[in-house]
Parts: sequence; structure tokens; C-alpha cells
Amino acid sequence: MKVGIIGCGNISRIYLENAPRFANYTIEAVADLVVERAEERAKEYGILKAYSTDALLNDPEIELVINLTIPAVHADIAKRALKQGKHVYGEKPLAVALEDGEEMLKLAQEKGLYLGNAPDTSLGAGIQTVRKLIDEGEIGEPLSASAFMMGPGHESWHPDPAFYYKQGGGPMFDMGPYYLTTLIHLLGPAARVTGSAQISSTERTITSQPKRGEKIEVEVPTQVNSVIDFERGTVVSLIMSFDVQAHQLPHMEIYGTKGTISVPDPNTFAGPVRMKTHDQQEWKEVPLVAGYADNSRGLGVAEMVAAIKKQKVSRVTGEVGYHVLEIMHGVHHASTEQKHVILSSSCKQPEAFVNESF
Repeated sequence: MKVGIIGCGNISRIYLENAPRFANYTIEAVADLVVERAEERAKEYGILKAYSTDALLNDPEIELVINLTIPAVHADIAKRALKQGKHVYGEKPLAVALEDGEEMLKLAQEKGLYLGNAPDTSLGAGIQTVRKLIDEGEIGEPLSASAFMMGPGHESWHPDPAFYYKQGGGPMFDMGPYYLTTLIHLLGPAARVTGSAQISSTERTITSQPKRGEKIEVEVPTQVNSVIDFERGTVVSLIMSFDVQAHQLPHMEIYGTKGTISVPDPNTFAGPVRMKTHDQQEWKEVPLVAGYADNSRGLGVAEMVAAIKKQKVSRVTGEVGYHVLEIMHGVHHASTEQKHVILSSSCKQPEAFVNESF
């Protein structure tokens, strides 16, 4: 399948580096709001076509668009691509506004097109090893879970970090999709949420180059503590923060009737996976299932292309992306309204993914 990338920022490099390892798609064109940046990426990775956004969307040879733009324009680019008859795989989150997410799903359905959404780390060997253990009943029925993504924010390392503190940013919308998508792969869809969220500081100072010293006005919560009830009955505590300097908490743990699994970082494809059951004295590390354990960004595109060719449901479907989006909005809304929020959306738990090659 012939693919084009829109958005040639920081994340585009790993997609371009990894694309040659997947045989079922080729990146034929790149585009950016700043055409010179697209030309730079094209030259760097040997891509023949460097376009403006409009030019790429009008290219009849491009069958699928990888949308790597900033969150604020995810929906606009995706809808324009779908209207041009192109499948879309977008970086997370699916959109900023729920209404846009709904329109994207409806448009894809009307056009008979696929709409996919990152992250694809949940397809990696680490998370899929945990999925296998849960599915095989190694820890019994999952009763509860805890997950933590806590750090000091992106202004110390990212070259242009301001958008992380605008609408569509913050720790929940930036990193929440990794954790929530992982939980959906492991436990299925959620039913209701509640939480507390706050803006701990209204202004941030960039300490990275090239914008060192510039100020960022913070528009979104930077500390988000939430509780999520899943349809199967599992209760999950999730903390997402850009306000923590250091901690020693795990990335994620699943607590079952027979034991506990320590889940690897949802932002990676590998392990380690550790487990302790009631009849064991010590934690043991579990060997990873065969599959993708290195940085395999772009795997989701390959999986979706394979699903398109076979006319089957993709594991990176937009329905999962929309459910994640509603969970994130629900947590923020619950904090503002001081209540539980019943989710209106659901999704099917994606099929397990073990060592499929493309």
C-alpha cells in the first residue's frame, strides 16, 4: 500500500526509519505545513515526493495517510484525508474534541475506509506477554490495577514543548493513550470514571534548546489522579503527572485473585514482565512471547494495512482511540463536576497479537 506522512516533526523520524522493515506498505511522500521541513525529511530518508499538505491529499496514488500533526489538527487532517478517499492512521490522541472523534468515525464508516490510531506499543512483545498471562488465567480474575506516569514535564528536553500545555496536551492527553490503550488490550473497555485534576503552575519556562527561556502559559491540568471502572469489574487507579520530580512506583500492576503481574512501560514494546502468584515465594521474570520487542513504531500501520487487505477488524481501530478519548475527557469532566462519569462509548477488546509478520 502506498502511504504518505503528513507532519514532519520529531516523531516522523522513527516512522521513516522503521518503514522499510514492513513489506506491506511503502512511504511514497511526506508533507508538512512548512514545505522546507518536508523536503528536508524527504532528502534525509530518500523519499521521492515532498509536498504541501494539500498536494499530498490530492495525490491519487497515496492510499493511506499517516497523520503525525500536532493534536490540535489531528481531526482536521484526518477528515480531509477521509474525504479524499484515503485510509488514515493517526498519532494519539484520536482528536482533541469528542465531537470531532465522532465525526471521524462516522465519516470513515460512510466512506468504507479504515481509521486507525496510535499507540501501537500495545502490540509489542511486552504487553502481549501480559495479555497471554491474563487470558490463560495465570493470576486468576483481575480485580484491580494501578498505573503511574509521573515526571517533571517536557520543557527540559523537547525542542518545541509549548503544545504539551495547550488543549489536547497535558499528561493525560499526551501519555494517557499509552496507558489506557494498554489497559483496554489487557482488560477490555471501561464503564465509568472519576478523578481530580489540577493546574499546579500556570506558567512553565523552557530549559531546552532552541527556545530556552521562553515562557509557556499552561492551559490544561498537569496533575491528574483518576479511578476507572472497567466493564469486566476491574477497578484501576491511574495517576498522570507533569509535576513529579522523582518516584519509585511501577509503570503498571494488575492484581488478580491468584497473583500479580508487573506490566512493562506502556510506552515501549519490550519488557520486563514480572509475576508473583500466591504459591510463589519470589517474583519471577516471565520470558516474552515471540514478537516485536524493539522500537517498532509503525507496526500499527502495518497491522492496519494487513486488516484492510483481509477485510477484517484492525487491532488499532479508531473505536479504541475514541473510547480512550472519552475516558480522558471523562476524567477531566469528573473533576470539574465532582462526580462519576458514565461512559457512552465502548469498544471490543482487540484480539491478541503474537508474532505476526508483515
